[in-house]
Amino acid sequence: MNEQVAEWIAGDPDAAARAELQGLLDAGDEAALADRFAGPLTFGTAGLRGPMRAGPNGMNVAVVRRAAAGLAAFLRQSGPAPHVVIGYDARHHSHEFAADSARVMAAAGLRVELLGEALPTPVLAYAARARSADAGVMVTASHNRAQDNGYKVYLAGAQIVPPQDALIEAAIASAPAASQVQLSDAYVTLGPEILRQYLDAVTSLSLVADRSVRIAYTPLHGVGGAVMRKAFAQAGFAVPDVVPQQAEPDPDFPTVTFPNPEEPGATDLLLALAARAGADIAIANDPDADRCSVATGGRLLTGDEVGLLLADHILTRRPRQGRPLVATTIVSSSALHALAAARDADATTTLTGFKWLARAGGPELVFAYEEALGYAVGLDVVRDKDGISAALAIAELAAALKRSGRTLRDRLDEIACEIGLFATKQLSVRHTDPRAGARVVEWLLSSTPPELGGTRVHSAHDLSHPRDGLPPTEGVRLQLAGGRIVIRPSGTEPKLKAYLEVVTPAEIVSRDVAAARRGAADQLARLSGELLPLLS
Repeated sequence: MNEQVAEWIAGDPDAAARAELQGLLDAGDEAALADRFAGPLTFGTAGLRGPMRAGPNGMNVAVVRRAAAGLAAFLRQSGPAPHVVIGYDARHHSHEFAADSARVMAAAGLRVELLGEALPTPVLAYAARARSADAGVMVTASHNRAQDNGYKVYLAGAQIVPPQDALIEAAIASAPAASQVQLSDAYVTLGPEILRQYLDAVTSLSLVADRSVRIAYTPLHGVGGAVMRKAFAQAGFAVPDVVPQQAEPDPDFPTVTFPNPEEPGATDLLLALAARAGADIAIANDPDADRCSVATGGRLLTGDEVGLLLADHILTRRPRQGRPLVATTIVSSSALHALAAARDADATTTLTGFKWLARAGGPELVFAYEEALGYAVGLDVVRDKDGISAALAIAELAAALKRSGRTLRDRLDEIACEIGLFATKQLSVRHTDPRAGARVVEWLLSSTPPELGGTRVHSAHDLSHPRDGLPPTEGVRLQLAGGRIVIRPSGTEPKLKAYLEVVTPAEIVSRDVAAARRGAADQLARLSGELLPLLS
């Protein structure tokens, strides 16, 4: 171990990182060193993500320079001067990591463009696609804790998928020590025209003219605030009421434990502001603004509910050119398939993540979503989830409904009476042991409970042995009487997640919507109560 650490120190160009590792060596902190040298960060959901610390198992200058060198070598296999666009958010070291990546790739002979300011991930995804770049790099850890950062990679405008991740990882492993990686300042810094073009593109996606709606908003200390305010103004909406404590970028995220709108308590300040301001809807972005959370009437809507509303909005209002396609993931609600059938459209299911959803179809793919608050309402603009354009779409839908005296929740009731009620709930358990989630999945497959929450469990399907042509993934699907549960480890955090769904037929819902919702909520609560101890 000492030899490995000494070799890394010798090749690390960052004096602070060298001092951090030398201090651990001098203190004899074997546990900390073992953690930092357990192995290199691996490509998970579209790239690297991990804690900002010295050593190969962290996000730091040495890791980023070698990652950039490896990505450059991979890209050069397809041509002599590939084109790359690089963006970054406002986290600690994001600009430094992005600028270092630009210098490394420029020295490797690539044509490199660096966004000139901290901007949302969707703006980088748009820029890479709009400028016909071979690749895009976004330095962000999205909604992870403040101590983390990441390195998200796009190829041909979409997130990477296997085997691209493995090939890039192999190229990184072959890169020289970071101190030996060449640097050059021969890259271009892009000006504000990219953001103007992005705003022009997303505001042109409008499907209705209604704009009379009051909005409360928070960027959760991230980079979405200024961009969202410009987007609302350009689209014709009134300036939203913004949570003042969270309005400006702050990489320490001081008002939240985790800067993720899904986490309990993360949107408390937003909901309080919405109540004081009398807002019709409340919207939260995560720190890099690729996710969008929505609340109305003091209640946060689930990602599945927002996905259903947006799909219905697009399928009923977008001009048709052939038979449209909508897509969602194996852990999201099956309601999208029922809605598509009712709207004379097609629906498909992919593995979790927009790297799969973006590839679910061609021009016929008009909408895609995942329950983790990710929505793509303009796939010809951004072939990834986009919390800015999704917020604009949900605002115009709320305005159109308001004109007729209805709300988003009223529209959800109307859809439930038509296609049935698909009530969903997510559970998550954090584990310090990275293999704990896999062991829970293995146990559920080998010792499947015959009943959960008073409901019979019909079967347990191992998702690593896929059906319906899907690639293998880690997880288990429990098929219940009148519902299902999908359990899988998170791809971005040390969490085990469970996705519950209870289905009530339309003929029952239409008799009494409120009673059907109460019954579904009770059933979800029973399932949660029995399942949660099994996940821990």
